[in-house]
Order: sequence, then structure tokens, then C-alpha cells
Amino acid sequence: MAQSTNNASKAEKTANRPVQTIRYGSVRAAIWKREVDLGNNSRPMYSVTFTRSYKDGNDWKESSSFGPDDLLTLSKIANEAHTFIHQNRAARMTE
Repeated sequence: MAQSTNNASKAEKTANRPVQTIRYGSVRAAIWKREVDLGNNSRPMYSVTFTRSYKDGNDWKESSSFGPDDLLTLSKIANEAHTFIHQNRAARMTE
């Protein structure tokens, strides 16, 4: 089961934190949101970064490279990120 964190509802939210993270094991997606000014209104733009955690000796590190065994997990996380973004866009349209 994926671990999901909704940082948007946390009081300590800062501008440099993802609005959502999705993790399966060592693979993680961070969903980022920024508001784009369109003159008389604004709209959210989303981007997603994917990382894989690994241990190097006693230290934990992150990489943006994925091995063959990570690809199915990566695609599942990408699908969940896609769903999150589109649900948020749809919710904004109904406001």
C-alpha cells in the first residue's frame, strides 16, 4: 500500500514543500504546485519529481535513476500522481 502525505493541510506548510508525496518502498513521487498569474486570475501548475532511496554504507541517499525492478512501482506511483493532479484540477473547476 502506498504511503501518502498531504502537506497542504499542515500548519507548517511552506512554499518549498510538495503538496503531496506518494511512496511505495524506496520509490517516491513528490507533487509540486505553483500558482501562475494569468493577469486577472491565476491557475495552479503541477510538476512531479520521482526519486529512489538507497543506502550507501550508513548513509541514505536519493537517485533519479531506476532499475528494471523499479519500473512497475514507478508507473504505479506516476498513475497515482496523475490521478491526484486531475482530481485537484476538477475540484478547482467546481469552485
